Amino acid sequence: MKRVLSTILLSFIVLLMGATFVFAADAAISDAEHNYHSMAVIGAGIAVGIAAVGAGLGQGIATGKAVEGIARNPNASGKIMTPLIVGLAMMESLTIYGLVVSVLILFAKW
Repeated sequence: MKRVLSTILLSFIVLLMGATFVFAADAAISDAEHNYHSMAVIGAGIAVGIAAVGAGLGQGIATGKAVEGIARNPNASGKIMTPLIVGLAMMESLTIYGLVVSVLILFAKW
């Protein structure tokens, strides 16, 4: 499963890099401001995408392990849930940081 996921992620990154080179080749024809805006949109999309995928995988694994731990020892559910909620909140905050960075990339005037 990890090999399949890493292969899909690697092929996605290679595809995005190819699209970036296509836009870079188009830069010789178009003006610099149009090129900057298109690269900013691609960069913002990549930032949000990677942040969402990473947080989604982390949250899924953490929740699965917490449910597994509660299933093995139901009396420890209170001790498991508190760190789980704190960890999920931290993972979600990293996704929000990715969103903030992408918004700054999109609306920055260089």
